Amino acid sequence: MKNRNEILQLLKDIMLEMFEIEPDEVTLEARLYEDLDFDSIDAVDMIVKLKEMTGKALRPEDFKNARTVNDVVEAVYKLIDE
Repeated sequence: MKNRNEILQLLKDIMLEMFEIEPDEVTLEARLYEDLDFDSIDAVDMIVKLKEMTGKALRPEDFKNARTVNDVVEAVYKLIDE
C-alpha cells in the first residue's frame, strides 16, 4: 500500500468481509459510529485486521480520535509512511 486510495480500498474490503458493510457505503466522509454502525469492538477488530494486512504495529490509541473513514485512512497512511 502506497497511497490513500489503496488504503481506502483495503478498508472497503475489510468492512465488507468482516462487517458486511457494502463498499459504496464506505466513503471518506462516512462516520464510523453514526453512518457505519461501528462499536468499540468493531474498531478493535478492524485494527487487528489492518495490522495483519499491513505488517505494521497498529495501536488502538493511534485510532482513538478517528471518527470518519478518512481519519482511519490518514492514520494508516502516517504509520506506513514512517
